[in-house]
Amino acid sequence: MATKTVARNPRGIRKQIRTGQWRGVTSGAAPGFVQANLAILPRDLAFDFLLFCQRNPKPCPLLEVIEPGSVEPAITAPKADIRTDVPGYRIYRDGVLTAEVDSLVDHWQDDLVSFLLGCSFSFESAMIDAGIPLRHQEMGSNVSMFITNIPTQPAGVFSGPMVVSMRPIKRAQIVRAVQVTTRFPATHGAPVHIGDPSAIGIKDIYQPDFGDSVEIKPGEEPVFWACGVTPQAVALTCKPPLMITHAPGKMFITDQRDADYAVL
Repeated sequence: MATKTVARNPRGIRKQIRTGQWRGVTSGAAPGFVQANLAILPRDLAFDFLLFCQRNPKPCPLLEVIEPGSVEPAITAPKADIRTDVPGYRIYRDGVLTAEVDSLVDHWQDDLVSFLLGCSFSFESAMIDAGIPLRHQEMGSNVSMFITNIPTQPAGVFSGPMVVSMRPIKRAQIVRAVQVTTRFPATHGAPVHIGDPSAIGIKDIYQPDFGDSVEIKPGEEPVFWACGVTPQAVALTCKPPLMITHAPGKMFITDQRDADYAVL
């Protein structure tokens, strides 16, 4: 299996994922195109989760809701297949991670509703264009993600803590990083916290709950953005009978351009 993508366009990368040629972390893949977190739930839980997303737009900005049983994200990536075109999936049953799989074909049900949520990987191209380096991309690793003490707004059966992603930013570039990412509210927007990790309940910045540890160098501060892995923390808290998500760092790559979701 290839260790890195060959294709640079979304359809080409999705084809490589679907055929098993590539299963990597998608940060830096298809620059300029929107990436999405994935949450899939049975239809009888879908309204509660939709309401949860509407009440928590920072960690769960909705890009598309796919009809029950349908596998095609017709708005964001026509002709794609949500069961096969993500590099990795997690299956939670009653709040327990029971499987990590490369395909959902053998796990699909006709009552499943799929939610695509904005991902902070989508604004990383703009950060790089602004001269802000990204440590996890330099390392070829996943971004660090943490479960915080920041509560989400409950909706129906869903509640739980917010998950954040962290990127070390040079102090002189923090204002610029805020300005750049604020332009992308559909993919988490501005940071939710800057500096002291303990203030949001993170005990050890080098022991992330999801993703990989990255070094914070002298002259840098940890900067935290709301993260679309939040539904996975919610699954652990609320224990729905079934929730399927992407594996952390392995997103669905859409055909939509980052620039189309930016605000001036």
